Amino acid sequence: MRHADEESELPKLIRRYVTPDRRYLKLGGSLLGMPGRERGKFTRMLGEAAGQISPRELCILLDGGWRERKTAAWLIAAAGRTEFRGRLGELLLASQGPYAGQAYCVALATFGTSADADLLVAYLDRYLPRPDLYYDQAAALGTLLLLDTRLGADQAAQFLTPDGLWQHWIVGPPSKDYDAPDSYREFIRQLCDLADESARHCTARRR
Repeated sequence: MRHADEESELPKLIRRYVTPDRRYLKLGGSLLGMPGRERGKFTRMLGEAAGQISPRELCILLDGGWRERKTAAWLIAAAGRTEFRGRLGELLLASQGPYAGQAYCVALATFGTSADADLLVAYLDRYLPRPDLYYDQAAALGTLLLLDTRLGADQAAQFLTPDGLWQHWIVGPPSKDYDAPDSYREFIRQLCDLADESARHCTARRR
């Protein structure tokens, strides 16, 4: 729950970090379709914002709506703020709202450790058994596959057996028209590349 001072500060943070040039709408797949020069300007400004925002301000955004949370997750990814790993994992697992889950996955992918993979496994364990729920299952699986590749692990295999949880989730009911899991790994990889582009302009970048 936000305190009164945070309530009054939130609109200012939204104007500064979330809504400039409709940033919150462009974070994600829309970035991949941008012309090179436009994308370069966008990632530069995102990286600069990631270097300017404070941990306290990020916490306020993460307590906001999906626009604020989505933007905060990308700023966290660009700055490599691994201290937010636990909070992002909690938000992903809670699935309290739409549109932000993919951004949490991107941030966890940029952190790139076994601890991040464990958070994704916990999410998939909870939500793949629920074929009635369309949340961020594909993004989480793609991110786990990407981390498996980078870490030399094989945690995603438990979900991808012929009669495994991923197949049951796809079949439903209701049935779903989804691409092969590797396509989601490639999609998340491309989003991570954009986060890395932004990171080059972030003075607070951590590794």
